[in-house]
Amino acid sequence: MRWITRERVKVDRVACPWLIRKFVDPEAEFVFLPHDTDWSLVDGTVFDVPGAELGHHGEGVSFDAILDKYGLTDPALRLLAEIVRAADSRPANPHPAGEGLRWI
Repeated sequence: MRWITRERVKVDRVACPWLIRKFVDPEAEFVFLPHDTDWSLVDGTVFDVPGAELGHHGEGVSFDAILDKYGLTDPALRLLAEIVRAADSRPANPHPAGEGLRWI
């Protein structure tokens, strides 16, 4: 499948292709287009662009949206989502699941 996003890769746009290739679509082809592209006219699955289903919603980033859409519930992926979210945006509570964890 063809996966399409914006050029000028940032944290979320680097993490999402890794997630997609590893857990959703091992044969994925990625296309990076200019920010001013009309996303409704592209042929493929659009992610991390304004208004996309697989985009930012509230404090969630595209990585979160992909996890949710494809039912990926592995705790390690959910923790990685927190890291991606904190690095890519400015969430109010960057590490909610990590609260109370003890590192040994």
